[in-house]
Parts: sequence; C-alpha cells; structure tokens
Amino acid sequence: MSLQSLALIEKWPVPTAAAAVVRADGTVPGTHGPGARPFALASVSKPLAAYAVLVAYEEGAVELDEPAGPEGSTVRHLLAHTSGLAFDEHRVTAPPGQRRLYSNAGFEQLGDHIAKATEIPFGEYLKQAVLEPLGMTSTTLDGSPAKDGVSTVDDLVRFAAEVQAPRLLDPRTVAEAMTVQYPGTKGVLPGYGHQNPNDWGLGFEIRDSKSPHWTGSSSSPRTFGHFGQSGTFLWIDPDAGAACVALTDRAFGPWATEAWPAFTDAVLAELGR
Repeated sequence: MSLQSLALIEKWPVPTAAAAVVRADGTVPGTHGPGARPFALASVSKPLAAYAVLVAYEEGAVELDEPAGPEGSTVRHLLAHTSGLAFDEHRVTAPPGQRRLYSNAGFEQLGDHIAKATEIPFGEYLKQAVLEPLGMTSTTLDGSPAKDGVSTVDDLVRFAAEVQAPRLLDPRTVAEAMTVQYPGTKGVLPGYGHQNPNDWGLGFEIRDSKSPHWTGSSSSPRTFGHFGQSGTFLWIDPDAGAACVALTDRAFGPWATEAWPAFTDAVLAELGR
C-alpha cells in the first residue's frame, strides 16, 4: 500500500511536486506525483557530486586529506564546508577548518580538482562513477557541481537506496560521509540562520540537534541529507531505515519551512518511527 502521507505534497503551494520513500532494503513503499519528470536540483546536486568525489577517493585518484583548495584546504575541508571559501566567490574568508562556511565555490573547486586528477570533466566523471552504475539515466550535471544538477524522483530513489546499502562505495566510506567532520564548528545553515554547532559530514548535512531545521521534529539526530533552493530535498534517516526525496518547481521560501517538517513527521509516523 502506498504511503498516504506522500499525498500531502498536493497541498503545497507549488505548480508541480513529486515525492517518494525508499527503505534501506531498497523497497519503495510509496511514491506520489510525476516520478519521471526532471526537476532542477539546486544544492541537492551536492550529495551526488560528493559521492563521485568519494568514488575518486576509493579509486586512488585523490586522498581526502590532500591539498585541493586555497590556503592548503583539503578535499575533506571542501566536502565539509570548512575550506574558508566564500559562499559564491572563490575568495578566502577564513582559515581552513575554523568555521562552517557553506560554499558553492568550494564544490566548484572540488569539481576542478577531481577533473584534474582523473583527466575527466567532472560532469562526465559523475556520470561514469555514479549515474550510469545506478541506472540514473535521467540525471545530468552540466555546469557547477554545487547547484546545476537535474534529476527525477525515480532516479534519486536509486541514489538514496545506494547510500543506505552501498554497492559503489565501501560502507565504511559512506559511514564516514555521514559522520560529523570538524565537530563543534559553528556556522550559518542557509535559510535557517546561525547554528552552533552546524554539523556536516562529507557532502551531507547532518541534522543532530539543529533548530530550526528543514527535517521533522521526529527526525533522528542521525538524519543526513540536503535541501536545495529550487524547492527540493533528500533526507536519509538511519533510525527509521528509510529515505525520502521531494522535488518541486517553486523556489525554497517560507512555504517550505512551514510545509516540509510537517510532511516529514507525517511520513515518519506512517513508517512507524
């Protein structure tokens, strides 16, 4: 039986929305909306890009702690938004590892670093390393690894299933990606203000005790994922043994801060969390 809670997206003030839940065993207990329709991901591109970086790490093309950005910032710093690079400018505003400065520029630096190390353009590397092996045939990244991905709910279900039961990566690498990097680091969570601490893994934001937050009040502290300014999100709650993706074609704003937590709580309640 399909999860009835997913139908709540019909009440969202957006032209189009689609959503799905996938369990850790790969089963899909519910979908709602046009699962095959492509949506702009905005920053939900980052977890996909991070996964490709981690494949490059496991292939030996890069090391997590090798210099990859300005001031000696490493691949790990860039993935964890502690490189010191500004939000949308390739300008250093803090020493590496000191502050959680959410940075699109950092992910663009990562893309350049991986392209140089592998001699493959980053969008093509993502395709070969992640998208094609997972059958994500409707997903593309033409442009910035930080924000220019396009995908479907159906494809992101495949990605969320992979993250929960990794086949492309060693499970220990994925566990590291969902582990807080540089604990205690403060910073601003875009759209939600200053958080202390502002916990982050390797390309994935970690919920912990953040408040306010885009996930639900019943989401476990171990929940990790990402949301995007195009009105998109992907969360994975290990305690619930499930992940949820929702894509829309309306920019993030007050409507989302109101709708998303209640939606997530309804989904988790129906899953028995």
